[in-house]
Amino acid sequence: MKKILITGKNSYVGTSLEKWLGNYPDRYLIDSISLRDDSWKEKDFSEYDVVVHVAGIAHVSSDPKMEDMYYKVNRDLTIESAEKAKTEGVKQFIFMSSIIVYGDSSSNRRVIDKNTTPTPSNFYGNSKLQAEQGIKPLENENFKVAIIRPPMIYGKGSKGNYSRLAKLARKLPLFPDIDNQRSMLHIDNLCEFLKIIIDNQDCGLFYPQNKEYVKTSEMVSLIAAVHGKNMMLTKMFNSPLRILAFKISLINKLFGNLVYEQSMSNHEVEYRIRNFKESIKLSELDY
Repeated sequence: MKKILITGKNSYVGTSLEKWLGNYPDRYLIDSISLRDDSWKEKDFSEYDVVVHVAGIAHVSSDPKMEDMYYKVNRDLTIESAEKAKTEGVKQFIFMSSIIVYGDSSSNRRVIDKNTTPTPSNFYGNSKLQAEQGIKPLENENFKVAIIRPPMIYGKGSKGNYSRLAKLARKLPLFPDIDNQRSMLHIDNLCEFLKIIIDNQDCGLFYPQNKEYVKTSEMVSLIAAVHGKNMMLTKMFNSPLRILAFKISLINKLFGNLVYEQSMSNHEVEYRIRNFKESIKLSELDY
């Protein structure tokens, strides 16, 4: 039985992973802790085989007053917790980074491959990248470091851009039909991927994503259909939205392009147990 400690108590990914692994009570023993104060430093990490570090500020802010907090939480706490894990004999440290280390989405099609150099465009992405750079040198044969760079994570109860789009899908009669592509990752696919990484004690850089790229308008239309609505798609707003995307970051996030080259996300064990249509139904409906 593997003993796993999840940092980031009550976080979306953390609670989802705990529930997922809880389906295998004979294989995993899971605890979770908060890093919001210094009490975690008194926690004995030596009893755990794996630390899954998902604690952090999850969404991008352009408020310069928040910059120091991003580096304190996303970079410094990551490095401190990894150092503590290594010192106390933990065998594997898994860090939840982000596709945002490569910068923001673009109005033009943008494909990230394994040769793409990270170029963060904000302090959220830079704090994640600096955290990666801080923990990677800690790795040795007794301390494996796995860095996960997921695209937008979504699922039932998730926050951020997906929840915004889902609300629009339930309210609006029509939606802009802009041709874009996004890599996305359903929470079940992520949790299954993390389970595999834990089982195999893998290390290195990983880029999990759904099998399908996502077009924002098609996703909104599918969400609407799940709720019994017929969403009309129109191109009449495309030109002003493209102009506004240069000035309003939220519009760029919703309609921009940002994808991983598909082969980067393949793994020796298949983790993509939900296709896109199924994942939307699971995200929107109560079962």
